[in-house]
Amino acid sequence: MLSLHLKNKQNFKGVMQKKENITESCGLKDRIMAMPDDSVLFRSDFPEYHLEFVGSVLAELTKEGVLVKLAQGIYSKPKVSRFGVVYPSVDKIVQAIAVRDKSQILPSGMTALNELGLSTQVSMNYTYLTSGSERIIKLSNRNIYLKRGVPKNFCYSTKLIGLLVQALRTLKQENVRDTELQTIRMLIEKEPEREALKADVNIMPAWMKRIIKPMISD
Repeated sequence: MLSLHLKNKQNFKGVMQKKENITESCGLKDRIMAMPDDSVLFRSDFPEYHLEFVGSVLAELTKEGVLVKLAQGIYSKPKVSRFGVVYPSVDKIVQAIAVRDKSQILPSGMTALNELGLSTQVSMNYTYLTSGSERIIKLSNRNIYLKRGVPKNFCYSTKLIGLLVQALRTLKQENVRDTELQTIRMLIEKEPEREALKADVNIMPAWMKRIIKPMISD
């Protein structure tokens, strides 16, 4: 009788545990399903659940077509248009990483040149400076490189000057010609924060300051 009682108790616990697992799974699924389309999410976004459990739910939703796995531990709830699945941009993925890590991120190298329209060269690799941890994010057909940047890279209050410093550093002074100057002048003219712009230009590297400062009208 005692053995039967223990067996029944174990069975009862097993059934209850199974129900709890199903409830947790449904709760996590509902949260993910409620996220806006084009959301970027991470396996570590749900610390209240065991990591392996979260992984199994994400894998299941990926198999069902609700999510798309972008890279190790990174998923998207993509938009779907009449032309098919629309994946999030690299910039959106990187900004989501910055929010999660509470870090600052700034395009550098060819990525900065392309964002400012100073180069049309197509690259399958994207480079960013980060105040957080260095890493390489391997997407299906491209890589995102997050490189540790010194604090000075993030001291500019306007995004434009932060980008220009990185772009010009990549371009090099001797390669700044009339075409590049015209593009930069147009970008400067469109910047609405004029006082912040002037303050930022004053702390640019000397040779960059000599190029940019005459473009700012008083």
